[in-house]
Amino acid sequence: MLPGAEPFLFDAGSDAPAGVLLSHGFTGTPQSIRPWGEALHAAGYTVACPLLPGHGTRWQDMNRTTWHDWYRAVDDEYLALRDRLPPGTPVVVGGLSMGGTLVTRLVQQHAGRDTEPAGLILVNPSYLTLRKDAALLPVVSRVLGSFPGISDDIKKPGAHELAYDRLPLKAAASLSQLWKLVRADLGKVTVPVRLFRSLEDHVVEPASGEALLAGVASAVKSEVLLSESYHVATLDNDAPAIFEGSAEFIASLLSPAGTDGSR
Repeated sequence: MLPGAEPFLFDAGSDAPAGVLLSHGFTGTPQSIRPWGEALHAAGYTVACPLLPGHGTRWQDMNRTTWHDWYRAVDDEYLALRDRLPPGTPVVVGGLSMGGTLVTRLVQQHAGRDTEPAGLILVNPSYLTLRKDAALLPVVSRVLGSFPGISDDIKKPGAHELAYDRLPLKAAASLSQLWKLVRADLGKVTVPVRLFRSLEDHVVEPASGEALLAGVASAVKSEVLLSESYHVATLDNDAPAIFEGSAEFIASLLSPAGTDGSR
């Protein structure tokens, strides 16, 4: 395992009013969202984040995994977090980039059940790409192992994302399959949604955020635009706004008055 890639669990004890399950993105590690988790823990919540299979070691390992493996890790961690908390404690899920895709799928899979998350927080989530060459990915991935990486899309000087410097193509082809499933089931999402989206993102196109907001059936959904961050916004200039906005959103879900979470 790469130093710094470890999963994390920040336990706020039995009095925590809520739990939060976070997921990192494609080729990344929990390092990219650890400050987010630390901030939510400081706000009083128990926060967990797994290291997704194939991540945090070497890029070749990712090509031996698929989205099913990544989703299973997120779902297992989510259920373990629920078991750790007192019965009835709400759990909110959040994710960066592909982590957002995975937790969106988690909400869809648990929709209408007593395990349904209380809310969904997303930072530059991915659900599609408009790149025409993406259609060749299933074929190219059979011939080539990887392309140059997509990490460190950060505006803040000196900030660094711990991620692979190569893009594993078989894994990327699997991610595209997940995108199709999640887009088809967006209508199953009815929980409150808070979307943080960078105005300048060199990895995920605005069409992903547009698809999310247009597709979910949530009565409460809001978008916060980030003007001073690129894709890895949880390590960028707007990170404090994400952390504060996330804590505020969770608090609004817990309030007796049932505020709408759109402030």
